[in-house]
Amino acid sequence: MSTSENKVEIIDRGHHKEEEEKKEEGKEGGFLDKVKDFIHDIGEKIEETIGFGKPTADVSAIHIPKINLERADIVVDVLVKNPNPVPIPLIDIDYLVESDGRKLVSGLIPDAGTIKAHGEETVKIPLTLIYDDIKSTYNDINPGMIIPYRIKVDLIVDVPVFGRLTLPLEKCGEIPIPKKPDVDIEKIKFQKFSLEETVAILHVRLENMNDFDLGLNDLDCEVWLSDVSIGKAEIADSIKLDKNGSGLVNVPITFRPKDFGSALWDMIRGKGTGYTIKGNVDVDTPFGAMKLPIIKEGGETRLRKEDDDDDDEE
Repeated sequence: MSTSENKVEIIDRGHHKEEEEKKEEGKEGGFLDKVKDFIHDIGEKIEETIGFGKPTADVSAIHIPKINLERADIVVDVLVKNPNPVPIPLIDIDYLVESDGRKLVSGLIPDAGTIKAHGEETVKIPLTLIYDDIKSTYNDINPGMIIPYRIKVDLIVDVPVFGRLTLPLEKCGEIPIPKKPDVDIEKIKFQKFSLEETVAILHVRLENMNDFDLGLNDLDCEVWLSDVSIGKAEIADSIKLDKNGSGLVNVPITFRPKDFGSALWDMIRGKGTGYTIKGNVDVDTPFGAMKLPIIKEGGETRLRKEDDDDDDEE
């Protein structure tokens, strides 16, 4: 028998099967790609024909309508433009405020309204920062500081043809953690003195404890000398208190010395007298107007005549 007649043909059926499966997968993949392309083309044609498009959004402004020692109310204005022939609903607004990568506050606003067809709307997103929460969470954030912030907003809208879309937005800035000014009555100068009525000037020094300037517009207070209220006082002077600086304010006041009893004579002799002052100051800041409290208990001051020639600190 010849060698050629004894040759045996060996067929690798496993390899053959793999090749067949790859061919089938290639056919199926090609078919699915064609279907996807077809759907995409149809979507584009519908978009071109009917005029559907993706909405746009941008942070147009950030306001701080209220800020005090306890909290800051922030309003984020987002301008949303809808190019579509039908209104689109704002399903959710998801927001996060952080500072140096640390969360300050976050939240979700559901069913936030509707953007009219072929129109635009300014969507206002209210946020509130509670300072006690921030200071208790992060020990390195203290009153008087200015901290950086980043606001992240995701607008979730429902658009025909496109379905649900998320429009991400970001805005950075700075916000203060206010601290009340320190207050001291350095002296009281008499302009007119009698037991029934005395007109005096309180020399009040205010120290700005913040890392930003304060523009003083108004001061109202009540003053006690030797535990006796001498009444309320108010001024409308405008002075600037530089950051971490101080300034002197002259506050006129009228009171009745005979109400002080024996403490009056100690004051007349020029001895130091105890005082308490409580009130508020209205100030302008780079972050908006603020009303800040002023208070000092257990202070000591001296009474002087108008013609006393001592030096006043500027």
